[in-house]
Amino acid sequence: MRISKLFTKTSKEAPADEVSKNAQLLIRAGFVYKELAGVYTYLPLGKIVLDKIVQIIREEMNAVGGQEMSLTALQSKEPWAASGRWSDEVMDVWFKTKLANGSEAGLAPTHEEPLTRIMKNFIHSYKDLPAYPYQFQTKFRNELRSKSGLMRGREFLMKDLYNFSLNR
Repeated sequence: MRISKLFTKTSKEAPADEVSKNAQLLIRAGFVYKELAGVYTYLPLGKIVLDKIVQIIREEMNAVGGQEMSLTALQSKEPWAASGRWSDEVMDVWFKTKLANGSEAGLAPTHEEPLTRIMKNFIHSYKDLPAYPYQFQTKFRNELRSKSGLMRGREFLMKDLYNFSLNR
């Protein structure tokens, strides 16, 4: 891609409401666009960098026996209620909603409970271990004050690797 063809341009000024230095620099350089506090769009240059980082991590995860999967962003209440972590008093960063059918769902802050429920269907013996499922996914956190730019946002890309083994 030629720089002259990019629709993004550099800027001398960052948004007045952006307090994070990392976000100020990335916005000014044309790598990200600030949608709202803690929520950023990756523009073409930012997406290229992000994709390269993901590919390096993917290769390393595969080298240690990881198997990539894609878990849902919308999660059912049941496994979270069973673990005691559905309550806002226990985990206060949930985005939750009621579906049209009256049931509740949440936007994935993490995946321990849903993945454990999935793995119960596939691990039947110690011979099925170890298993190292992993994923890259956009995560959502209902941060009260999201003021650390890309470092602690409300929406971000996260790599999760889960270890199912006999001795860990």
